[in-house]
Amino acid sequence: MTVDYGKIEINFNLEFADRKTLGIKVYPDASVKVIAPLETKKEEVVEKVKSKAKWILKQQKKYESFQPGIPARIYKNGETHLYLGRQYLLKIEKADVVAVKLYRGKMMVYTPKTSSETVEKIVKNWYREKAISLFDIVLENKLPLLSKYEIIKPEIVVRWMEKRWGSCTRNGKITLNPEMIKAPKACIEYVMVHELCHLVHHNHTRDFYDLQSRMFPDWQKWKDKLEKTLA
Repeated sequence: MTVDYGKIEINFNLEFADRKTLGIKVYPDASVKVIAPLETKKEEVVEKVKSKAKWILKQQKKYESFQPGIPARIYKNGETHLYLGRQYLLKIEKADVVAVKLYRGKMMVYTPKTSSETVEKIVKNWYREKAISLFDIVLENKLPLLSKYEIIKPEIVVRWMEKRWGSCTRNGKITLNPEMIKAPKACIEYVMVHELCHLVHHNHTRDFYDLQSRMFPDWQKWKDKLEKTLA
C-alpha cells in the first residue's frame, strides 16, 4: 500500500494479525511493515501511517548509513566463526599445505605460517570460494521462479561490501556480499530473490514487494534472521 506525505510517497506492506494494537516497523533497507488487528479497516491503517509519516521518514533516513554488522576477529585459536548459521571454534594447525576444513564443530585451518594476518587471509579466501559456489547454486534454483518475466540470467559479482548485502544494476548485474555465507542458507536465498525481483521492478514500490512476497513468502523472517545473525 502507499501513503502520500506531501510530495513523498511512503510504501508499506500490510499484514493483519490477532493483536489489539497497530504496529509499524521500519527496516534497514527502508522498507515499512504495518501489522494491524484483524478487524482494522484499511482507511484506518492509512490514517495511522500518515500520522506516523514524520517518524517513518526519520527512521528511513537513519538507516541510509546502515552497515551489516561484521564482528571484529583476531584469528586466534578458540575464536568462534560462523558458517551457514552454525558456530565453529577456530583451530589453527601448522602444516605444509594450506587448507580449511570443518570437523566436529571446529574450523580447522592448516597453514605453514600461523600468524593472525595469514590465517585471516586464508579464512576470508575460503569464505569467498564457498560463497561463489553457493550463490551460483541458489541462483540456479531461484531464477526459474521468475520465468514468466523472461529474465536473462544475470551476472553475479561477489564483493565484500560495508553497507549492504547485495545490489542490482539496471543492466542485470547482481553484486553479493560473501559475508552472507556465515548466515543460514535461507537468508542467502532471500537476498537472491530480492535482487532478482529488482530485475523486474528496479525500485522498492508496492509492486516490488508484492512480487517478492509471491516469490519468497516468508522473506521477512529470513531478512530478520540475516540481520540478527551478522549483527
